[in-house]
Amino acid sequence: MSIRVEIDVLEAKTAEYGWAYLLTVGDDHRPKIVAVHPEWHAGVVCLDAGGGSARNAAARSSVTLTYPPLEPDGYSLIVDGVATIDDSGEAPRVHLVPTGAVLHRPAPEGFTGSATGCSHDCAPVD
Repeated sequence: MSIRVEIDVLEAKTAEYGWAYLLTVGDDHRPKIVAVHPEWHAGVVCLDAGGGSARNAAARSSVTLTYPPLEPDGYSLIVDGVATIDDSGEAPRVHLVPTGAVLHRPAPEGFTGSATGCSHDCAPVD
């Protein structure tokens, strides 16, 4: 279960993580996952992407960034968004407008649900 969060705190939260994985979907409906270094510009997440990821995002604009946890028991930051492609430079750049985010990690053994109702150990970004 995902918990919708306010987008206005994402830039500060992503700065804690540094890098992320970009997840797109190919024509064969298989996920393509690549490591990226996102940067924020005027509320949009911008990142360099390879040709395959750029083609996937152009064809299917719903994409996800997943920032891995900073420590073994930490939260991953998962950001969903809508992508457009800027191919005016030497390499294509993905511009992602975030639509939602959640902090997520596996629930510890015996966990029965969070105070927010998530069946995993989810937490809103705030």
